[in-house]
Amino acid sequence: MGLQYLKYIAAYTVPAIVVFSIYQGGYLSFSALIFVFGLIPLLELFTRGTSENMDEVEEAIAKEDRIYDYLLYGLVPFQFFVLVFFLYKVGDSSLMFYETVGLITAYGMACGIAINNAHELGHRDTKYEQFMSKALLMTSLYMHFFIEHNRGHHLHVATEEDPASSRYGEHIYSFYVRTLSGSWLSAWKLEEKRLSKAGKNFWSWDNEMLRFQGIQLVLLLLIGALFSWKVLISFMLGAFIGIMLLETVNYIEHYGLSRRKKGKRYERTLPIHSWNSNHPLGRLILLELSRHSDHHFIANRKYQVLRHFDESPQMPTGYPGMMLLALFPPLWFKVMHARIAHYKASVQGEALA
Repeated sequence: MGLQYLKYIAAYTVPAIVVFSIYQGGYLSFSALIFVFGLIPLLELFTRGTSENMDEVEEAIAKEDRIYDYLLYGLVPFQFFVLVFFLYKVGDSSLMFYETVGLITAYGMACGIAINNAHELGHRDTKYEQFMSKALLMTSLYMHFFIEHNRGHHLHVATEEDPASSRYGEHIYSFYVRTLSGSWLSAWKLEEKRLSKAGKNFWSWDNEMLRFQGIQLVLLLLIGALFSWKVLISFMLGAFIGIMLLETVNYIEHYGLSRRKKGKRYERTLPIHSWNSNHPLGRLILLELSRHSDHHFIANRKYQVLRHFDESPQMPTGYPGMMLLALFPPLWFKVMHARIAHYKASVQGEALA
């Protein structure tokens, strides 16, 4: 195995470029945006990555190697440094309007990465890792994701009951409306169900959704009090960009895939119910999020041991490129519907063989 963990230092690339963008200002304030949605998609057009998996011994060693955890943990204080640095710089009265926009997009890229890291931490069992997950989500004002994703999305993925699973023929802009409202409401319902089962009062501090709203409100009040209205609005816009990046990822990860219903229950979530990507840059920068098929198959598998499955539908390019494609529904439908048809035909052919 050697120093295999070193490749995940790539996860620090986007946060580092965000810091560079904020520090430099000017037209270079757009560096993070250009890197994520310009350079990476371009490079991933010419890469395919590997479908190889670790053997059992390698996997057992990697699973217990704490360095992978420390690399993940280190991204938490990095995000808070980015937050404070952004708040300080964006309040500069000498900034031109386009520079402010550039800084906001840079912070938005940082939030998108932070939500991804929070996603990994949110699937861990320890209280301190879950605390770090919630702290990261706070920096994007999306703390309810911790509830809805773990107890809602993973239960209902690839079904009509999941607001975060995109449906065949649904364009991304209607998906945004459905998932933003549906996920937030779903988190409230999940908390109500949990509290009712535990015999606890909905209108109490035991309700995590109430706590999350309170924490986020306090954060907004602090930013407004310590900085200015301009800084507060800039922060909210940057956080919103991060949220939209997350929901765009949700759109591409399950588009057009569905689980069959058997009586009152759906079939088990399998690797065929998520789109997979082995494109190397996205895999490393996003801590293997793009090996999404295995993540939904076994949700608590750590990022460093996620596997490729030959039966999983494969994306034609990496996550950033797919996210850009999704913004143009006619092109998206043309590419993905052909790919879905080809995938279904190949699966049926294998079943008949």
